[in-house]
Amino acid sequence: MLEIKNLHANVEGVEILKGVNLNINPGEVHAIMGPNGSGKSTLANVIMGNPVYEITEGSVVFEGNDITEEPVDNRAKLGMFLAFQYPESIPGVTIVNMLKTALTNIEGTEYTSLELRLKVAEAMEQLGLSVDFADRYLNEGFSGGERKRNEILQLAVLNPKLAVLDETDSGLDVDGLKVVGEGVSKLKTRDKGYLVVTHYQRLLQYIKPDVVHVFVDGAIVESGGLELSNKLEEQGYESYV
Repeated sequence: MLEIKNLHANVEGVEILKGVNLNINPGEVHAIMGPNGSGKSTLANVIMGNPVYEITEGSVVFEGNDITEEPVDNRAKLGMFLAFQYPESIPGVTIVNMLKTALTNIEGTEYTSLELRLKVAEAMEQLGLSVDFADRYLNEGFSGGERKRNEILQLAVLNPKLAVLDETDSGLDVDGLKVVGEGVSKLKTRDKGYLVVTHYQRLLQYIKPDVVHVFVDGAIVESGGLELSNKLEEQGYESYV
């Protein structure tokens, strides 16, 4: 589904990604773990096409198509999704209206308000969210946990082929972590791929990745199974650095 080859990327002239190679197949969950400043979030943003970052070498291929130069909106239409580490608030725009606009642009189908509300209500019930959540302004006055739950609601409604979760566990308490982790687990299917960026092993207890990658100084330095995340939790990243 996703093939990253020798990916190098700069921001403001500083090289952050230094030769990333990564393959994700349909149905697989991959976790990227690494210390602060290693480039994990940069990788997530480059995969989604954030124009702040300049790709200087390598390629990003999605479902056989080279999308290295594709803009963000085209990647979304192809079925890619990024859950932000720090979701922005947009006063005056309700969650349900944002989702209606997003779905219309991604699918090219104009949903009626009733159709969209039924779709959102079904996703909210699946994720255990309260019914009034969809009518609140996007992230305005939300707690950290509510912002992350909103990201998972978007994931459920937009139903992408590939979801990149950039430190979705950041700032969550135990209850919020469980809601997000179990929410992602419920949305997993054989035809979807997930890339989960995280510092800690605790989220992976719920999501259960197929592959764990250690990311240090702009590149993947080791890959393994879930036992690798346990090792990192116990020993940290010092040996890799």
